Parts: sequence; C-alpha cells; structure tokens
Amino acid sequence: MMEASYQKLHFLLEIPQQFPHQLFDIQQSFNCEVMTQTLEAAQATEASAASLPHSTSPALQEYLVHDSAQSLTPHNPAIHDDDDDEIGDDADYGQDFNNNDSALGGSLIGCDTDTLASFITDYRYENGRRYHAYRDGEYWGPNDETSSELQDLAHHMYLMTLEGRLHLAPLNNPQTVLDIGTGTGIWAIEMADAYPSAHVIGTDLSPIQPLFIPPNCAFEIEDLNLDWTYPKNHFDFIHVRELFGSVSDWDEFFAQAFAHTKPGGHVEILEHSVWPVSDDDTVGEDSFFTLWGKTVVEMGKKFGKSFTIWEESRERMERAGFVDVVETKYKWPMNGWPTPEHRTHGDDGEKNWRKLRKIGIWNQLRLYNGVEGFMIRLLTVAGGWSYESAQVFLARMRTELKNPKIHAYLDVTVVYGRKPGGKLPPTTTASTP
Repeated sequence: MMEASYQKLHFLLEIPQQFPHQLFDIQQSFNCEVMTQTLEAAQATEASAASLPHSTSPALQEYLVHDSAQSLTPHNPAIHDDDDDEIGDDADYGQDFNNNDSALGGSLIGCDTDTLASFITDYRYENGRRYHAYRDGEYWGPNDETSSELQDLAHHMYLMTLEGRLHLAPLNNPQTVLDIGTGTGIWAIEMADAYPSAHVIGTDLSPIQPLFIPPNCAFEIEDLNLDWTYPKNHFDFIHVRELFGSVSDWDEFFAQAFAHTKPGGHVEILEHSVWPVSDDDTVGEDSFFTLWGKTVVEMGKKFGKSFTIWEESRERMERAGFVDVVETKYKWPMNGWPTPEHRTHGDDGEKNWRKLRKIGIWNQLRLYNGVEGFMIRLLTVAGGWSYESAQVFLARMRTELKNPKIHAYLDVTVVYGRKPGGKLPPTTTASTP
C-alpha cells in the first residue's frame, strides 16, 4: 500500500514535467503545499492500510487509501460506479465523503495544477487542424506538429537572413530576456545557450515547447494583448518575431514593451510582408500574388489584427519613445528564381543571387506546406468562406509558388531601438554555432 501511495505522489510530480514552466511557475507554491500534504497522507494511510482485514480486496484497499489521501489520481470507473454507490460505500466503511475531492467529481478546488493542465491542452480542432485552447480564437495559426515544423523552418530562414545571428540589436551581456510569441521556443533556447548567465523567458498561448531546455530558459503561457505581468524596467532585451496578425493595438504593445524594458535595454522586432511583389513587371495588378496580398490584409482587418506591421515598426517604436532606432531591410524570394540574370534590386541585405536563391527555395517549401495553416482559419472564420472555396484559393497559391518566371518576393524588416537611460558599454551580437 505504501507503493500505491507513492505512485500517487509520482503522478503529482509528473504534472509540471508535462508543462515545465508555464504550470510550474504559476503553481510552485501550490505544489509545495500539496506535496507536503500528500507525503503526510501517504504515511498516515500506510498505517490505516496495515490495519485492514487481510480479507479486504486489493481494489477496496486502494479505494480507501485513495479517499483518505485525497489523491489527484484520475477516477477509476471500475471502483466508483456512480456517486450514490460511493456515498453508500463511505457510510458502510465509516469514511467521510469529501465533496471537495475532484477525483470523486465533487469540485475542482484543490486540484489547480491538474485543472490548469487539462484546460490549456483542451485544444480546439477546426478543418482538420489543431489550435490553442487558452484565449481561444485570439490567434489564427494552428499549433499542431505541421505548424511547429514550419516555425522551426522559419527560424532557419531568419538565421540565414541575419548571417547566423540571433539578433541585430547591440546587446551588452543581457541578464533578462523576453521572447514574446515564442512558438516552439527554438529562438529562446538558442538565446539561452548563447548567453548562459541570462534568464530567458518565452511566452505563448500554446504549451508546445520541448521539455528538455537549458536551465536558464523558461516558458510561460501569456496573452500579449493583455496587461503584462512582469515588473517595469525589468528586461535587458525583448525579442519579437512574426507577430503579424496577432496584436490588436500595436501602439499599446510597444508602450508596454517600453515600460518593461530597462533603461538602456533594447527591443527588436522581425516581421515580413504578406503581399508578394517584384522589382520587375512579373507581378502586376492582375497577378494572383496581388490578389493573395489583398486578401490577407483584408482578412487581418476583419480579424481585428493587422498584417502590415513590417512597414510600420520603425515609426511605432519611435512613437513609443525608443531612441537610436535602426531598420534593416531584406527580401525573401517566393521560390528559387534568382539567377545571375534575375535578382532583386537593393534592400536585400546585399546578398548575392546564390544566397537569395537558397532562401527562396526554403521560402517556397515553407509557404507550399504552410498556406493552409496560415489562411484556413482567417478565410473560413474571419472571411466567412466555405471550406471548399478556401481550399481552391490555397491550391491556386501552391500552383503560383512553382512558377520561377514570376520574380516575386516578400519584404522583411528588422527594427530595433533602445530605451533612453542606462550605460552604454561595449556590445555583443550572438550567433548560432
């Protein structure tokens, strides 16, 4: 019976491991109290179990121990057929029925960790894709495996674009770093490795980050559109990437980022356009890429969250009070069309056609496999399209992505700024190995 009691404790300890930081940070004090109570209950019930008649069945012994320890172990229908039988059994064996025991279906009070874990992972499924549960409907993108793989591919593209650097902002040994909309957490993890003395926090609506992470990295469930819960003047560096279509008020967002950045600290935002264009006449007003861009921007307006932040970041950061604001522009070809004869004309990071071609090949793969996740919820929910009409539209996009005769690309901007004040010592820029 002692083994069964410790199995219950092991189950309790396993809950934060499934959602390591967003649950553990929120419930740390709660877990300490519950673990203490569970250990005490385990010792007490060991003595109770020893005093039971030898003829008592193992199932009944387990039921009695379960009830007295008020374990978080899930309800076992083989033992508890219905509430009436449980009450009767409690009366027969002199046990007090506990209305607050969530395992018996009476209440969720006292089981905060179990309840929170179930709520956050009770995902919504639409059109065959999985979406976040917390703040349901706030974000347009899926959080399933396909989406996660494409997010990591995008991370690779940003590293290629920035020549292997994790940021362009001139940082000086940052100690507190915040990655807003961390997604799979890949940037936060690599940033934690690059700056071992820094504490890196990644926030997102979905707990899809890996379990095995650097000790100086943590992930938390947060909605960036709500009031931020961190101290003011706290972070040395705040990192933002691909939050297009996610922020309801960008001026308010940058105001909060400004307030929570330390004097002398930096905020950096990386965004790309959703409207393919060209430097020649291969993308015109009647091009499907033009229709695509117009449609995405329109869906963003209906959704209440803009997709044009890539061209607004610098102005909005300066308006929020940041100084020394720097904007760097790049271009992502829609496929591998760049050649010595055909390439982009400036504002492309001074990359040669081979690098542009490589980025274009990755971008084609990312978009070809990702257009459904990118648009299906926007089209069907915000736009009111039928599922069939949306799929026809997406199929047309996949066809256009295969055409190397169309020299289309997406604009990319990286903007960083500094909060006034603080010291200005020597700076560093982290790169991946």
